[in-house]
Amino acid sequence: MDAVVETYDAADFALWPTAAPAADRLLVLSDRMSPLEVGTAMAVLAGYGHDDSDAPSSDAGAGVRRLQSLLDADLVIAPGGILVQDTATGAVIAPGCCFGLENWRDWLDLTHGEEIWLGHGAAARVEHRGTVVRLRPDTDSPAAPPAIEFPVAELPDLLRTVHAKLNGFLSLAEQWTARYAPALAPALIAKLSEDLNIGNPLAGRSPVCPATGEKPGGS
Repeated sequence: MDAVVETYDAADFALWPTAAPAADRLLVLSDRMSPLEVGTAMAVLAGYGHDDSDAPSSDAGAGVRRLQSLLDADLVIAPGGILVQDTATGAVIAPGCCFGLENWRDWLDLTHGEEIWLGHGAAARVEHRGTVVRLRPDTDSPAAPPAIEFPVAELPDLLRTVHAKLNGFLSLAEQWTARYAPALAPALIAKLSEDLNIGNPLAGRSPVCPATGEKPGGS
């Protein structure tokens, strides 16, 4: 599992340097990002919902003002979410529309026997099968990728890894912001941490089997 942002909103962005987009237009957030990739992520976060068609890219203060508008936003949201990949089969489930990065902790609900909505146009639907979660491609096409299955009990560890990577991204974002808008860095990173639900520990109850109502192992 990885936290990703869609980079369509970074296309033609010119207020600061960004990385070339990947073929799938998804960018994994982690502590291994290059400065240009961090710039892309910040462009997505700061540009979501903005129209840059008339933006004066030659204005030296335009980038700082854009970051300030991000800080002034009621709530930071980001297109993207959780990307799931089965390393054995290569099957990939990408996040759907309107189930953004800010909702990534909703995946913990699966450990309580609940179902989650993966967004409009999502590539898969969630099914509980005893102690296993199955992500089933939402299509009957013969060319559809195989379903992805994993034990419910493994989900907290998977999400803890996602959480650690998101905190790593925040650390890089703080360094990046200190370079481009040093006066805004502390407050901006604190806002991203809060609005994207990164800062707090990843809490959660023990997984419960939807079929029996018991914890795995019958404990």
